[in-house]
Amino acid sequence: MRAVYAETINPENPLAGLVVGERPEPEVPDGWARVRVQAAALNHHDLFSLRGVGLGEERLPMILGCDAAGLDEEGREVLVHSVIPSPGFTGDETTDPRRSLLSEKHQGTFADTVVVPKGNVVPKPQSLSMVEAACLPTAWLTAYRMLFVRGAMRPGETVLVQGVGGGVATALITLASAAGLRVIATSRSEEKLGRARELGAHLAVPSGERLPEKVDAVMESVGQATWSHSIRSLRPGGRLVVCGHTSGPKPDDAQLTRIFFLQLSVIGSTMGTKGELGDLVRFLESTGTRPLVDRTLPLESAREGFAAMESGDQVGKIVFTL
Repeated sequence: MRAVYAETINPENPLAGLVVGERPEPEVPDGWARVRVQAAALNHHDLFSLRGVGLGEERLPMILGCDAAGLDEEGREVLVHSVIPSPGFTGDETTDPRRSLLSEKHQGTFADTVVVPKGNVVPKPQSLSMVEAACLPTAWLTAYRMLFVRGAMRPGETVLVQGVGGGVATALITLASAAGLRVIATSRSEEKLGRARELGAHLAVPSGERLPEKVDAVMESVGQATWSHSIRSLRPGGRLVVCGHTSGPKPDDAQLTRIFFLQLSVIGSTMGTKGELGDLVRFLESTGTRPLVDRTLPLESAREGFAAMESGDQVGKIVFTL
């Protein structure tokens, strides 16, 4: 079958280990299901995998990809929830210390076929196209959990979204605006600031610029480059929700004094549960909100998509079609 996979690990040049080629059809263990993929979205997780983050050489070759929309063996349109809990685990699967994402221990979604636990297959909403639906399980679910579960945000509050461009940031702006939050967004690109306003941001400012007001919460996925600005932008008692660090994990100044003196909360957030994926789908259906797709590419052109993500040349999701 056609597939996009990691053949080698290269921290400095991740695309060197990327292969678009043929892989064997997967076997289907008891309790698992086969999904014929029709669309699969690219995430920073896939670049990190090529750098060896969360993926060891002993598990290569590994088909990449966490997100997928497609058809189950009965021909029903489905979504794939990519958080795989350990056998026997019950409860919030994101808190399972032995959980994994597709493409870490189990082959991923950038292929004609993906095999997942039956409990990870959920109905695709008819109101979304395959391409739109493929955007949901990682970036959009991450944004939903950050805002409304871990961040506990309420209509009328003000939220700062750092680093407009990628799928999580654009999802955060879109969801927050649809939920009645006041949204401030940052970017180093004037073009991306303009796109943030189009998505519903009430204010869009250059990265690092002092804000005209303090915010109730910051949604942080950039890390090192924006951390200090995020902490300084919070009102007393405010909260920072962090889901990643695309610019690096080591801020020059952690702002610890400001954190304890102003009684700020720093909250981690990872992916989301299958139940929250259902909540997200219902939110989109009730509000008419749709994922922003930067571009669609045939799976055979996956290297172009990876290169665009690595260079930051995107606003929204990059989706591969099959």
